[in-house]
Amino acid sequence: MRFLGFVFAALMTVSMPVAAVEMGDDGLHKPTWLQDTFKDVREDLVTANEEGKRLLIIWEQRGCIYCNKMHTEIFPQPEIDKLLREKFFVVQMNLFGDVEVTDLDGTVLPEREMAARWGIIFTPTMMFMRDGETDEDLASEFAAATMPGAFGKYTTRHLMEWILKKGYDGDEPFQKYHARMLKEEGVIE
Repeated sequence: MRFLGFVFAALMTVSMPVAAVEMGDDGLHKPTWLQDTFKDVREDLVTANEEGKRLLIIWEQRGCIYCNKMHTEIFPQPEIDKLLREKFFVVQMNLFGDVEVTDLDGTVLPEREMAARWGIIFTPTMMFMRDGETDEDLASEFAAATMPGAFGKYTTRHLMEWILKKGYDGDEPFQKYHARMLKEEGVIE
């Protein structure tokens, strides 16, 4: 009887769908919600605004176990996937990449040098840009929030919602918003 239980468990594991995300030639995950752009932050910001979305720049690197966790466990969560598709204009950058990136002040640097300019040292790092026009010179200064690291589904979703509600302009810091939402959603007491 125990043997049949093991067989049943093995069959269930094999038949369960796994969220597979295509990998690009650069070794980075390529979900369908990523935007293929010229990596000109000024243009990407205008396009995001025109589409009624928020610009999100996500920094990743080949072989990043934390990026893999986000792409296989967190981003596929239905509520998060929906936010990424409907509310954010997502541009991917490679921490060690050579593709040229144009900053808000017109400075053009390879991705790896732009990462240094913006202080990006960890992957994944998500930079959520403010909406509207800017007079900032650096995208890192125009970011409403920068989230380095792989966080769980609640933290990730709550940060996206806080950004969309422009919580950064209000009196409730993200950590307090997150704690309040966890209580309201019954995740914690």
